[in-house]
Amino acid sequence: MEEDGGRRWPMVVLTASPFHGHMAPTLQLATALQAKGFSIAIAHSKLNPPHPSNHPGFIFLPLSDNVSAIDDSSSFTRFIHDLNANCQPSFREHLTRLMSEENRGDKSIVVIYDYLMFFAGGVAIDLNLTSIIFRSSSAAYFPAFLARRQLHQQGQFLQQEFVMQDVVPGLHPLRYKDLPFSKSPIEDWHQLVAIFSKQRNPSAVIWNTVKFLEHEALSKIHEHYQVPVFAVGPLHKITPSPPTNFLEEDTGCITWLDKQAPKSVIYVSFGSLVTLDAKVLTEMAWGLAKSNQPFLWAVRPGSVRDSEWTEFLPEAFREETRGRSLIVKWAPQKKVLAHSAVGGFWSHCGWNSTLESISEGVPLICQPFNVDQGVNARYTSYVWKIGVELEVLERGEMEKMIRRVMVDEEGEEMRVKVGEMKEMVKNAVQNGGCSHDSLEGLVGFIISSS
Repeated sequence: MEEDGGRRWPMVVLTASPFHGHMAPTLQLATALQAKGFSIAIAHSKLNPPHPSNHPGFIFLPLSDNVSAIDDSSSFTRFIHDLNANCQPSFREHLTRLMSEENRGDKSIVVIYDYLMFFAGGVAIDLNLTSIIFRSSSAAYFPAFLARRQLHQQGQFLQQEFVMQDVVPGLHPLRYKDLPFSKSPIEDWHQLVAIFSKQRNPSAVIWNTVKFLEHEALSKIHEHYQVPVFAVGPLHKITPSPPTNFLEEDTGCITWLDKQAPKSVIYVSFGSLVTLDAKVLTEMAWGLAKSNQPFLWAVRPGSVRDSEWTEFLPEAFREETRGRSLIVKWAPQKKVLAHSAVGGFWSHCGWNSTLESISEGVPLICQPFNVDQGVNARYTSYVWKIGVELEVLERGEMEKMIRRVMVDEEGEEMRVKVGEMKEMVKNAVQNGGCSHDSLEGLVGFIISSS
């Protein structure tokens, strides 16, 4: 596309990681930038690739990753190291070829890369191209990660070394238990800290969040990087985009929801990566059963250790909940949360899920597992007060939490608060809103960088 002055707009090359929670917002950002007039290329691993047919007009650049399926039982650090080392050569080849085509010149390509795919930033800088980091986690997670890294560098590694309910000094309201402690060996942490400490500074940072939600954290991010920070979320509300799920959605659950009373259904889903013990899932099942609430439960195949799908569920549970329950393998989550029958979301509090719930005015039951989920759960329950955090994984406590959100007066207060936030999100993405203006600022930055 040509600018008014006849200059060529830069091509935007986005590098996506193979994690669904990262891939989806990356493709949403790409769709938003394409709508602004940019040519878009997606560099992606061969593991969990996007579907080109869903994104007409994009150029797809497969990277030679030589990695097997994501396995949470193996070393995450080793996986990230191998992914970056293996993808780098083919990414450099793609960029070099694109730069030579049509006499593009040195600075007519801008690279936006998922922070887990940090090799792309290094290659871009080596080739004298503008590099921009894209973060799909909450902004509040960033200072939490820095605090955890600092503790590590001070020689404090393990959960046993802290009073986990104490608030981290300088990081109120986060407790030590909310920080991203790793189940990996200490040596893995050494390597992970070393990897992220060596990343080269970008020209700008993009965050899939909203300023009114995370103003303080965004200010800390700007202080850290000393470059422009663009809060352009929630991206799924900025622009409609095709599904990016790696699993087939069961759209029949929408028909089931159509038959339920308004705000009566608790929706349960723990995302695309969480793996659980059958014992915990059985406690969840009985908590749902004893709550007497209708529920829609997405149980991802293989998400329960030593089970193919739901064979671990007791027959007595199935009998007790027959007629008021539906269990599916994967749900069209944004449509589910937007449905009038859904009154609560029992979630792992991944950032995409948290944003989607806020955007539809649905309060949460928070059951965080790792990475940024503890931070998100703390803000959801303690700061924004639009949910409750489940800290005791026992059926009686689970039943109580469901009732607090779905039946009690406290739940109605949460619904009012999150309903107000839904309207604020709606305003943020409209013309003149903070996220809309931030996206326009990003567009101007990309153009000026060429």
